[in-house]
Amino acid sequence: MSVQMVLLPVFIQIGLAFALLFAMATTRTRALTSGETKIADIALREPNWPAQATKFGNCFANQFELPILFYVLIAIALPLRRADLFIVLMSWVFVVTRFAHASVFVTSNDVRPRSLAWFAGALVLAAMWLYFALRLLLLI
Repeated sequence: MSVQMVLLPVFIQIGLAFALLFAMATTRTRALTSGETKIADIALREPNWPAQATKFGNCFANQFELPILFYVLIAIALPLRRADLFIVLMSWVFVVTRFAHASVFVTSNDVRPRSLAWFAGALVLAAMWLYFALRLLLLI
């Protein structure tokens, strides 16, 4: 697989993280400028943001949990030339599950579909790691 094909889902995932970062900053700035939240209410990281700002903040923070395992896998697989079609296809599936998770998180925040999207991504990522480890250890 070409480097570009392997890295494109990574760049899209990073784009999601930046989009959530900017949305979080926007909603927090709006809450502060409108007076809905006072600086003293959040100065020591107290959880006093309005619901929408909290959703974006939590969703952004979540991009540094499960996706870290995705980034590490690609960072190892690419230089070892083990990023094949399966890894690329599963990367896209993983990224789609992250978008689904984030979409639910920042809208309805319904825990059931949000958890299903998270779990689907976790299963895909586990399958990617298992596949990668077996190919590497068994020299397939």
